Amino acid sequence: MKKPSGTIHSSAIRGTASGVFFMALFGTLWAYTGIMGLQEFAAPLWLAAAVAIGVVLFIGGASLIRGSRKIKDQSSVTDARPGKRIAILFNIVFAAEGAAIAIAVAVCNAAGRTALIPIVTALIVGIHFFPLAFLFRVKFYHLTGALLCLLALATLLFLPVEASFGAAHINAYMSVVGLGSALILWGTGTVIWFMGKRLLKVSKL
Repeated sequence: MKKPSGTIHSSAIRGTASGVFFMALFGTLWAYTGIMGLQEFAAPLWLAAAVAIGVVLFIGGASLIRGSRKIKDQSSVTDARPGKRIAILFNIVFAAEGAAIAIAVAVCNAAGRTALIPIVTALIVGIHFFPLAFLFRVKFYHLTGALLCLLALATLLFLPVEASFGAAHINAYMSVVGLGSALILWGTGTVIWFMGKRLLKVSKL
């Protein structure tokens, strides 16, 4: 990551914090999906650990918000325009992602292929990170999107829908895609958190 140039605005820090919050929330939701896929192997301890990781990331995002309040911006109308444009485009991308997932789920249900829902969802989520990388100028999102897509495709190509371990059974699609996606999103959230901390540090120079 290159050294930031120019003035660091508090809105940039808050935007970074929002990214951390999103990764924390959706990473934890994916972890819940993965844990449910473990079936007999699922345990409250796994869920508690997932929630704990999400909470840590939320605390990290909150620390960025607190730090942004200490930045004295030289506000202007021209400064606000790019932020509004980014917010509008983000809402469009997010809405398109949600609509695509809803359509995919409906199609999978209608075709009787509900086992594919985690894979298709992860693929859509992965794809949506590519426009976000351009929109927020965060190159790391390209890696996040690629990893999610590769995880979904590799699971579809190389793993069975279900696996047995003695008398116990797991939903391989749910568990692998769910836990794998959680790790990818949590890792992304951690990277964004440290990016935000670096911006805060630069703003004090």
